[in-house]
Amino acid sequence: MSNILGLAGYSGSGKTTLLEKLIPLLVAQGLRIAVVKRAHHDFDIDQPGKDSYRQRKAGASEVLITSAHRWALMHELQNETEPTLEECCAHLTPCDLVLVEGYKHADIPKLEVHRSSAGHEYLYPGDTRIIAVVTDKITPLPLPVLDLNAPQAVAAFIITHYALAGTA
Repeated sequence: MSNILGLAGYSGSGKTTLLEKLIPLLVAQGLRIAVVKRAHHDFDIDQPGKDSYRQRKAGASEVLITSAHRWALMHELQNETEPTLEECCAHLTPCDLVLVEGYKHADIPKLEVHRSSAGHEYLYPGDTRIIAVVTDKITPLPLPVLDLNAPQAVAAFIITHYALAGTA
């Protein structure tokens, strides 16, 4: 797999918001970024009544929709097991960094996103793959601590940690 980094944390900790801020900062450095997001519920990106929706409901195992602006491949699992993170990443175009949200227990390097007001314990003591904690309450910890409200510093940490060099 490419360089891969998970964002781990409890619901409401700010993982998605942090990703929204990090992606443009990393892209501005000339890096190609991909994201894998695992949903913990059933989801459908298609819309009832659309041709692609009707084709999937008719039994197509895959439907690829394409336009001049984007394409999407929908694969119905039917009786298959959910793909692993590695299998999901195998579908991605090569990039500089894959950011992962929703695989809290995956065996990949991770940033723990921790919001003090949520009242949860830290994950890092039980997960040796956590390389830094991104939090809104800066406190000394036995690993790097990054300010949740300073996404530029988090992006700089990622670039340094992975020795990423873009084209910017």
